[in-house]
Amino acid sequence: MNVLVIGANGQIGQHLVTKLQESGKHQATAMVRNEEQTAKFEAQGAKTALVDLEGSIEKIAEAARGMDAVVFTAGSGGHTGADKTMLIDLDGAIKSMKAAKQAGVKRFVIVSAIGVHRYHDGNHDQTTSAISYYSAAKYYADVWLQDSGLDYTIIRPGGLTNDPGTGKVDVANDLEFGSISREDVASAILAALENDQTIGKSFDMINGETSIEDALKAL
Repeated sequence: MNVLVIGANGQIGQHLVTKLQESGKHQATAMVRNEEQTAKFEAQGAKTALVDLEGSIEKIAEAARGMDAVVFTAGSGGHTGADKTMLIDLDGAIKSMKAAKQAGVKRFVIVSAIGVHRYHDGNHDQTTSAISYYSAAKYYADVWLQDSGLDYTIIRPGGLTNDPGTGKVDVANDLEFGSISREDVASAILAALENDQTIGKSFDMINGETSIEDALKAL
């Protein structure tokens, strides 16, 4: 499977590119915006596409052509304001979906955030209201994806850590807030790409007691 990883230089993206390349079954193309970021991916055997997510849909579509799947794991980061969050986490995500459709790629996996599907609920958890613009960006990107006609999977991880992956998670439509390692999120993305049963599914995910493969099969 040829997979375009948007946000490849982020921490989840780096784990995902490594796992795709080490699988022996897939070819990753790392979409990055700075030329100096390309060398480390090419050293792993990954291909690279030099594209700015804030640029045109056509440029993203060029990178997506010939792909079997697009993974959106880009984010503006925890130290930016509402403007960058909306440009990357919302507009960048929607442009990537439009680009995938333009390029004829049906499969699309996005990394969202735990609980954001309840953003409009009157009693939504404080974790989704603490940074309202972030939750709003994730919520509307997910809604757009669900209505896009793409073969989507929406993964909503809990609080992200840099702990080593355990390979074990809890997944459900609604979970209490918890944490999950970025490596396990990457493993779940790979497992979702390999399991068509995850198409059309969206779910919260935190570290837990069930293997990632079994948890996704039970969706």
